[in-house]
Amino acid sequence: MGKKRIVTTGTNETSDGKPKQVLSSKKRVSAGILFVQSTYNNTKLLLTDKDGNALMWGSSGAAGFRGAKKGTPFAAAKVGETLAMRAQNLGMKEIDVVVKGVGSGRESAIRGFITKGFTINSIKDATPVPFNGPKPKKPRRV
Repeated sequence: MGKKRIVTTGTNETSDGKPKQVLSSKKRVSAGILFVQSTYNNTKLLLTDKDGNALMWGSSGAAGFRGAKKGTPFAAAKVGETLAMRAQNLGMKEIDVVVKGVGSGRESAIRGFITKGFTINSIKDATPVPFNGPKPKKPRRV
């Protein structure tokens, strides 16, 4: 059945004629950290404040791209632009970027933020690299 939504229409005044105070639940954040996880099949973005508390996220799949189109640089750029538009509403101006993964959407997701006027302080690559890696398969015996 879902939750019921209560919609009130009318003026922004209380019963005694005084204007009522509207509280905004949005946080004002001037700087944050953008985590970009780019795989061959998808690109995920997570925007946090400086303490690491998640503010918003987006991905190519959530943006409406399906199948092989999710892993493209175009899809990553669109996700970056939409996340940047939402971050501007919070008052964010500058970000640090942490990139993880080897997909093709790594740079284009960051470029989506740059086109919206964000200042990038640093870019860090946190792609996991194995020290030794898995043991290779034994040779096939015929």
